[in-house]
Amino acid sequence: MTDPLEFTIGNILRQQKLTLSIAESCTGGLVSHRITNVAGSSDYYIGGIVAYAYEAKVSLLGVKWETLRAYGAVSRQVVLQMAIGVRLALKTDLALSVSGIAGPAGETDEKPVGTTWIGLADAKQAWARGFYFKGNRLENKCASAEALLQLLLVYLQGDRNLDKELR
Repeated sequence: MTDPLEFTIGNILRQQKLTLSIAESCTGGLVSHRITNVAGSSDYYIGGIVAYAYEAKVSLLGVKWETLRAYGAVSRQVVLQMAIGVRLALKTDLALSVSGIAGPAGETDEKPVGTTWIGLADAKQAWARGFYFKGNRLENKCASAEALLQLLLVYLQGDRNLDKELR
């Protein structure tokens, strides 16, 4: 049996001497919870910001009101700003972000339940990936957290072709 992603990621972050921060919305701290399940994660994990409401995204992460009004919280544009904002706020090498519609309510015609965007930023660039998950609220939150950790692992393994449209 292989180690959970957070253990593999922790080992790589420690080996590469990189620090990490996370901005979470729909996952409500689930990704930070998984990261901190690893003993010694304080070597690389600086902290996270759970910014659920628009106001928190703006005041804590520097997301622009114009971006939220134009695209909504569940968008490529917002998760990119969230990742950049938390990286700058907590002064880390890398940052992750996630925003989605976990359900069962909150969907629109353009964004059904399960629509999720995840982001990653380093000092030079930021990337985003979009997903349509098909579970209940908890399943969508877990799928979002897993996708975010997968994105980080791919980055840490050297892949920089990270942008992907909704799928």
